[in-house]
Amino acid sequence: MRKVAEPEAAAFASPVRSTGPAASWEPVRRAVEEHGSVLVHARLGDWTPPDLEAPGLVRLLGEDHARCRTMTHRGIKARFIASRLLLKHVACAAVGATPEAVELAYRPGGRPYLRGPGRIDISLSHTEDLLLVGLTRRGWIGVDAEAKDRPMLGLGTDAQVCTPHERRMLARIAQERRNGALVRLWTLKEAYSKAIGQGMRFRFTQFGFGPQDRNPSVLRPDGTRGTGDEWTFHTCVVDRAYTVSVALFDAALAEQRSRHD
Repeated sequence: MRKVAEPEAAAFASPVRSTGPAASWEPVRRAVEEHGSVLVHARLGDWTPPDLEAPGLVRLLGEDHARCRTMTHRGIKARFIASRLLLKHVACAAVGATPEAVELAYRPGGRPYLRGPGRIDISLSHTEDLLLVGLTRRGWIGVDAEAKDRPMLGLGTDAQVCTPHERRMLARIAQERRNGALVRLWTLKEAYSKAIGQGMRFRFTQFGFGPQDRNPSVLRPDGTRGTGDEWTFHTCVVDRAYTVSVALFDAALAEQRSRHD
């Protein structure tokens, strides 16, 4: 498990690996209790039921089961079921409920949220064999994951998703590390846009990050800072194969700052 460097430790615990529904959920409960947030990653195979048509899934998936029944591609269906089961188990560990009692709903644009429990925000991402869930009691959270060696350089990606400041900073990075830096920027932008509920509707060329910042913050296109301390960001590598980023908005801190402005 990868340690999170200070000063981010107050906001994030080390990512928690889940090996399946029967594994201990104490690390998740402890992370939420101590940090107010948790990041959980898992492998698709550990969360895919042997029988995708098992009767018990009706109760576990709730309203999502009707959506699941319309899926004809086995791979898509398996990923949908596995990701929702993981999301529900993480949520129930945080709120002290059973997976059957946790109800998922979706905002316009497809962002999932929990019905009922107050002040809990969730985010979901998946890529290849990885499932990723973020949960917070602090305010808003967004997570994203990509294969750390996903080819992005030389495909025009930097021109499509980077601000002028980011492109200048990327040009100063050694060629062999530049693609990894671009993957990191992509996941940070995805995580932030999910946290604010915009998804891909917020043009990635309109905000940025420092490609090598230790404690990143949102930057305007010219490189000046665009957010305050109420936002915390973190990037790490899980399973030695995936770059994972999380964006966290601390609602209490934002309210405190607004009272003093």
